[in-house]
Amino acid sequence: MKRNIVIAAVTAAALVGGGTATALAVTGDGADGEGTATARQADARETGSGVQDDDARDDDAPDDDGARVSGDVTAAEAVASALRHSPGTAVSVELDDQDDSGPVVWDVDVLGGGTTWHSVRIDPGTGKVLGSHTEREDDTAEVRAALKGATVTAAEAAEAAAGKGTVTSVDLDEDGTSKAWEVETYKSGNAADQDWRVDLTTGKVTADKADDDVDGDDD
Repeated sequence: MKRNIVIAAVTAAALVGGGTATALAVTGDGADGEGTATARQADARETGSGVQDDDARDDDAPDDDGARVSGDVTAAEAVASALRHSPGTAVSVELDDQDDSGPVVWDVDVLGGGTTWHSVRIDPGTGKVLGSHTEREDDTAEVRAALKGATVTAAEAAEAAAGKGTVTSVDLDEDGTSKAWEVETYKSGNAADQDWRVDLTTGKVTADKADDDVDGDDD
């Protein structure tokens, strides 16, 4: 016979060093309405075990990029997945921790037709599209001009730099005369990420000298 259990009331009181909680459960027969009531009382003691405040968790969490490099989907694979969802030209891909406010995702920027851009989020563990939205950018003309005549794609730049470490971002540098793909890699044991430039036509990988100069100035 089918039976229903209804929790009638739960009252909890906490005192310094401990407290009590009382629960009253009423079981009733779904057919004839007859039932019995049982009261159970259990001690509920507040302890520090298993409880950790947000500050403590933040202090214990790794603060290097090694914590962000997770999953089996590479930057090149994330680009491929994004382009299947939103056709166009991938201009950047970044392993984004969303300012520590959410899970790590691949964020791929795709230049579509006209001045339309698509920002596509990819799951780094499965390669599935988590979501996307469209944008309008002011520098679309500059980006198209920089990519004119380029034979190396963002995905190919990521694959070219993969030998330097795990690729965490690829972005088009459309400023100045020396236009290239800027690639950031992470390698376990290194104190900082490394930056590389990948030629738009040859795919040659070189160290980012400008980044090295900035690091030197900081020292």
